[in-house]
Amino acid sequence: MTEIPAFAVPDLTDLRDTTLAQRLRHRIDHKTKPLGSLGRLESLALQLGLILRSETPALEQPQMVVFAGDHGLAARGVSAFPSDVTWQMVENFLAGGAAVSVLARQHGLALTVVDAGVARDIAPRDGLLVRKIAPGTADASVGPAMTLAQCHAALQAGADVVRQLPGNALLLGEMGIGNTSSAALLMSRLTGAPLVQCVGRGTGLDDAGLQRKLAVLRKALKANANASAPATQPVQVLAALGGFEIAMMCGAVLEAAAQNRVIVVDGFIATSAVLVAQAVQPLVLQRCVFAHQSDESGHARLLAWLGAQPLLHLGLRLGEGSGAALAWPLLGSACRILREMASFADAGVSERQA
Repeated sequence: MTEIPAFAVPDLTDLRDTTLAQRLRHRIDHKTKPLGSLGRLESLALQLGLILRSETPALEQPQMVVFAGDHGLAARGVSAFPSDVTWQMVENFLAGGAAVSVLARQHGLALTVVDAGVARDIAPRDGLLVRKIAPGTADASVGPAMTLAQCHAALQAGADVVRQLPGNALLLGEMGIGNTSSAALLMSRLTGAPLVQCVGRGTGLDDAGLQRKLAVLRKALKANANASAPATQPVQVLAALGGFEIAMMCGAVLEAAAQNRVIVVDGFIATSAVLVAQAVQPLVLQRCVFAHQSDESGHARLLAWLGAQPLLHLGLRLGEGSGAALAWPLLGSACRILREMASFADAGVSERQA
């Protein structure tokens, strides 16, 4: 058997360019408006200008990529839905009937679905990339979810997906019954937060289901206690506790960051992939726009730990990339403000008196 090489973490340029930042800030501050009056849109415009290295940034050929995979933990009753829903929702994405499909059409986002590790084979068709590592991960409550070689293969596959797609913006989406469990495990192990602060109701567990989920995830942490050095071994933690779709998202984030693409992060699961990515390459966070704060209980704490400011708070808990698609128009507006809004000098409007 051919040995799978370790995934190579890319080097990134620090985007804290004082000269460009000063030019962008001057441009924003001298638009025909009171200073700071566009609020969060102004800091977003500044970030987009720095990522795209331009005082007049434009978002081109945005790509919504939904990574799908199954989880061995699902057999332990950690979700209110059966694992068959993963492949059924992939079919729904491809048929155009899911929420993210509708929103992608509305906002002109190219939608690609990636089979990262769905337990059932999906018939090839346009819009589907089959990059299956295995038909679902192993049961993390009794041992590692994946081998280190599988994890490296998933990271590389995610990076390769980004390389073959055009554009300068990547929107992250996911599908996988049981993946809020993996996200919670990654959050607890990599941030040190108590598990109870990381675990939510996922697809709608009742109180008894939530307690069952907590018990299963405690077993998973104990079964993988050797993956306990997050500062130096984040990929080992990902292999032990993650999912194939999360690992591929992580690889996609690292590659998109290396290409200075704008990375639009959806909810809790997508943020857990960014958590791993920034643990191996902290500068990825400079390229990430966090679309929203989801209603999954651990997400607010994870965003705060990352120092992230989400654009929206709509009580969403769907996943799929739905929140990223809903936030997308705000990024376009921020770019247009920089490119098209007149300055006081251009418009012949008097500036504020000192």
